[in-house]
Amino acid sequence: MIGFDASQRTITLSTRATSYQMKIDSTGVLLHTYYGPRLRRGDLSRLICPEDRGFSPNPDEVGLDRTWSLDTQPQEYSSSGVGDFRLPSLEADLADGSHTADFRYVRHTVTEGKYALEGLPAFYGDGVTAQTLTVELHDRCSGLTVELLYGVLEEYDMITRAVRVRNDGAAPVRLTRVASACLDFPVGDHDFITLGGAYAREREPVRAALTQGVHSAGSVRGSSSHQQNPFLVLCDRDTTEDAGRCWAMALVYSGNFLASVEHTQFHETRMTLGIHPFHFAWRLAPGETFTAPEAAMVFSARGLGHMSRLFHRAIRLNLCRGPWKDQRRPILINNWEATLFHFDADKIFSIAKAASQVGVEMMVMDDGWFGERNDDFGGLGDWNVNQKKLPGGLAPLAERINGLGMKFGLWVEPEMVNENSDLYRAHPDWAFQVPGRPLTRGRYQLVLDLTRPEVKQYVLDNLRSTLKSAPIAYVKWDMNRSLTDVWSAALPPERQGEVYHRFVLAVYEILETLHREFPDLLIEGCSGGGGRFDCGMLYYTPQIWCSDNTDAMDRLRIQYGTSFCYPCCTMGAHLAAVPNGLTHRSTPFHTRGVVAAAGTFGYELDLNELTAEELDQVRDQIAAFRTDWELVMRGDYYRLGDPFRGEESFCAWMHVSPDKSRALVGLVQTQRHANPIRPLLRLKGLDPDRDYRVNGQVYGGDELMYAGLALPFLDECEAVQYHIEAV
Repeated sequence: MIGFDASQRTITLSTRATSYQMKIDSTGVLLHTYYGPRLRRGDLSRLICPEDRGFSPNPDEVGLDRTWSLDTQPQEYSSSGVGDFRLPSLEADLADGSHTADFRYVRHTVTEGKYALEGLPAFYGDGVTAQTLTVELHDRCSGLTVELLYGVLEEYDMITRAVRVRNDGAAPVRLTRVASACLDFPVGDHDFITLGGAYAREREPVRAALTQGVHSAGSVRGSSSHQQNPFLVLCDRDTTEDAGRCWAMALVYSGNFLASVEHTQFHETRMTLGIHPFHFAWRLAPGETFTAPEAAMVFSARGLGHMSRLFHRAIRLNLCRGPWKDQRRPILINNWEATLFHFDADKIFSIAKAASQVGVEMMVMDDGWFGERNDDFGGLGDWNVNQKKLPGGLAPLAERINGLGMKFGLWVEPEMVNENSDLYRAHPDWAFQVPGRPLTRGRYQLVLDLTRPEVKQYVLDNLRSTLKSAPIAYVKWDMNRSLTDVWSAALPPERQGEVYHRFVLAVYEILETLHREFPDLLIEGCSGGGGRFDCGMLYYTPQIWCSDNTDAMDRLRIQYGTSFCYPCCTMGAHLAAVPNGLTHRSTPFHTRGVVAAAGTFGYELDLNELTAEELDQVRDQIAAFRTDWELVMRGDYYRLGDPFRGEESFCAWMHVSPDKSRALVGLVQTQRHANPIRPLLRLKGLDPDRDYRVNGQVYGGDELMYAGLALPFLDECEAVQYHIEAV
């Protein structure tokens, strides 16, 4: 998997279908020479052609040779201040006031298994063929040493990257930029794909042709955000779902990030991904080390769909952890859209009782169960049970619900505090706020400074106490605002640039403690829905509430975009009441069920308010999901229709079992026009040499994929499902 050719000084990383090569050149610069389809052998540095380029400086060690410049060399980890004017991988303020970093190769090692990172989430190598490459680079003037970590997960065609920066010098250094990955392309015209959007319309694919200059996406909100996602793709202009080359990166991190692609004057392209340099400054004393988060890379020569399926398998099996990573999640009902804050124990029990009678497996009590929490204005931070709503605490209600044969779950928002709370009145300094400046509120709440040990301990103690107070099987962990006024009394002025990152590390530490102490607890991540949907959170929470927008037609777009990187089993998806609270649109009950069944599946309403016919549909939906869950959770996912293409009249998707013996297709009519053209649906992922039964009719796999199915004429917002089984 990882080979070193001493004569050519090349290091080659090989997966099942890809090769990644770097070369140590005569000056000690670690060059990037190739990333693409697997090769048998070769030194690809022959593709780097020396040439005198105007205004491209030449380092001292090459003398008067004007053909060698860092400005034109493809590098594994780009330098700054020494002639490379493209995006740098690392920047630092040095003790003498300079900002130059020039890293040269020292040594490398290869070990079996996959590296882990201290205090940070990362993919792991259990159950797959994995190796680790560690390359040490050094800047002799500053004393900075960079360890480049590469993890090779052969079965997933995945290469992970991380960086450790160590101060081996005699003076403190202040890091101001540390990218986790840098990937250089010597030539090519590409498209750049990111996942943009906003609250309630998260992860919309945005594709644009690269032009000269820097193209970027990122977040400075303290979390990965609704607006952008720490995932990016570079692809050939003609790459489609099913054909063409694409290179993708995902950052295993939940805070501020920057994903950049630079297209140069010479049509070279550089991708970088890592912590956003906005207000980032990390002080390294002599002997100290800073560890940057992991970036995961895959290459696909078979289009965007294959790229997604590689990420899906790796995330599901080697990023998510614990007993829930590969199990069917309980079918739950959440009371939020049914009651908002206005409930008591009897109301929650009545919702649970109705749900238990149709097969729902868990009752989740949302916001409003604690403190004086009757609206958005107060109570956050006071994690004592509201005795007026829940006499006797959580245990009596949980036990009543358990008596129905259901599990009990709970909503929390531990990172936040309201000014109208006992916690804030006792410790106003525990919230982020800059001395002498007025407060900035979001959703009438402030953010707790988890970088302070006493605050972090308070949050952890309250979570422990709550989880031990009753049989709680599930927690929905929410975060309902972005970070502002980011200043910590726990750090001196010169270290305030560390606060954003330390906040993320504290969240991870709390979640890791819960993972260790409550190993059977299912935690669903949430941040106003999908505002922190990233690989970092999936290491601790194997599912994330996909969006606060539960409108089925909007969810088609949200779940489509999310699938570019993240598997369906991580997408929290519920059937909600209509008219929808955000869009005021009404869609058929069956359509809402089909769309929600493409995720973890549950309900967001009061079943007491449904008709007998709708309750029968609920029973059928639950029975079908129990039958189909293995397809949805473990199958290969295919996008069959793009809901963002205005000319398409439907959105469709498909789950195929690994042995290609079963499949499930979901389809929703998104538009209906007069005198319509009958569309064809060509399936994917089947065995062309097998026959399949589709809703009672038998067809060849080749027919279904190459000719397709003639779709029925459907009303707008109407849905159908096709159950497919090999004959």
